Amino acid sequence: MNLIIDVGNTYIKLAVFDGNALIYRESFERNLLLDKLVALSDKYAAISHCIISAVGIITEAQTKYLHKKYKVIYLTHQTKIPFINAYATPETLGVDRIALVSAAAAQYSKQNVLVIDAGSCITYDYLSGDNRYSGGAISPGLEMRYKAVHHFTAKLPLLEPKNKVSLVGDTTSNAIHSGIFNGVVYELDGFISSYREKYPDLTVILTGGDAHLLRVSLKNDIFANSNFLLEGLHYILELNKD
Repeated sequence: MNLIIDVGNTYIKLAVFDGNALIYRESFERNLLLDKLVALSDKYAAISHCIISAVGIITEAQTKYLHKKYKVIYLTHQTKIPFINAYATPETLGVDRIALVSAAAAQYSKQNVLVIDAGSCITYDYLSGDNRYSGGAISPGLEMRYKAVHHFTAKLPLLEPKNKVSLVGDTTSNAIHSGIFNGVVYELDGFISSYREKYPDLTVILTGGDAHLLRVSLKNDIFANSNFLLEGLHYILELNKD
């Protein structure tokens, strides 16, 4: 069994794979990690390997526990991956994007794939049919846009994202919802359409925390997979086992 740890800035995701089957997944605040690891070790004694993908902080006590229990791999730009990384600055490529492209390489071999991760930022990552990754794009996510509208103005309120919005906002709040949510949808559809003009056989994967809000509003055909990043980390771990 494999243990997958995805350390974000606020939350941590844990997943357990038995073979290629995802049998456990949980998300929680970072300070709960050690207690969760102890409980998980008791529940899944067959776990032998672990991969850590961290954009946030993981403590010394947490890493000591993991090294005591498992064979641990830390994902970096130097880790063996299942695709050709042609990014001009590979040392700056986020580990989350590496994991997402790895999932695309493993699940959609010899296909042109665009992976869209709708999280704190919206990332677009393109993998060509010859398994070559050159880059993509990064833009602010939904929550970041709502916070920016509130923070950089004197009177506009801080709102929670929602997906049922009209084109014409008849109140200030509805106008914010229309501008931000519809703007993100238009952005996504625009990127997908531009890629499909160049690669007509393009496969599009939508993942990330806001995927459930956005997918029903997109005009383009996409595959939604909330576990895509975790699956990518699992593939990388398998590739790097001794």
